[in-house]
Amino acid sequence: MLFALDGGIDLKKAILTVLVAMVLVALIGCSTAWPVQTTTWPANPTYPNGYAESNRTFDFEQSVQGNGYFVTYLYARAGNVAVKNYAHGSGSLNSEATLTYQNLDRSTHNVYSDYNDFAQDCIQFKEDVAMVYAPMKIAVGNGYYAANPLDYSSLLKEKTWVKNYLAGTSMHHEVEYAHALDKVLEITAKDKRNMTWDPELESVGYTQMKVTEDVTDGKAHIGVLQANQHYLDTSNIAQPDLTNPDTLSGLGMDIKSAWNNPSIEIDEDYWGTYHIEKNMTLEVPYHLIQKKDDWLPCPCGGAWDTMNPLDKKPFKSEAGIFDCTCFKVPTQAQFPRVY
Repeated sequence: MLFALDGGIDLKKAILTVLVAMVLVALIGCSTAWPVQTTTWPANPTYPNGYAESNRTFDFEQSVQGNGYFVTYLYARAGNVAVKNYAHGSGSLNSEATLTYQNLDRSTHNVYSDYNDFAQDCIQFKEDVAMVYAPMKIAVGNGYYAANPLDYSSLLKEKTWVKNYLAGTSMHHEVEYAHALDKVLEITAKDKRNMTWDPELESVGYTQMKVTEDVTDGKAHIGVLQANQHYLDTSNIAQPDLTNPDTLSGLGMDIKSAWNNPSIEIDEDYWGTYHIEKNMTLEVPYHLIQKKDDWLPCPCGGAWDTMNPLDKKPFKSEAGIFDCTCFKVPTQAQFPRVY
């Protein structure tokens, strides 16, 4: 981005700030549906028969056509999935975009049944955009910069990534320094976690990116990263917190290991003029059953004698209580009755 201005640096920053704010307001105000949240809470969800549910949804539609300078930014995170889209440039723009979002958390803690925690997150982003670069002069206000328009000369750039923290998946697409871009992009990111205590955990992380584009005199980058098989560490699964996306280690995830020896790594760069089509999908299911006895085995019904020695080991100091072999039913009174 180049500016041909004779004014001071502070004035330039002020004028640019106002202009960018006006552009963002214009883009966001095209067509927006505000988020809808439905929440049902008992007096205390930890009490017997407690139930809590929070379901946040958001729908966004946008249509923009025009000439000038533009800058757009979109970021959405629902639980363990996140999407980001950023673009800027000068010239002509024709764009259609939609975003749908859901973040659902549900807890059922009934006193007479196993506790259950369920969470489901989904983000879908679709974009059909055509951009052609051209230097632009834009008059601002009615003072100096009305008579001396701002000179914008910014090549086209658009950056999009999607991350699924539950599955350890990351997909990235970027176009920059382009003179023209005609692109259709679709992203879907979903995760589902269902925990029933003893516990039994069923989860799945699904990530998809589809790209069809024509890039003219620019650079296109595509990258994919999938964590290795050690990303899920079942030794940490004992006390998961399904409602807090910032404590993913509670689900047994070792986030740092995702970048070490990944299972899948793709890194592509194309300079020049290209037609590119990509369809990338990664699905990572996970199922863990970790049953535990709710009560200690019945001591005098033969259970102690039939227990595995490894199962007896934690109760070694209590052998005198649970081991009934030392007890013999007396055949006669130990002390004679005194008349």
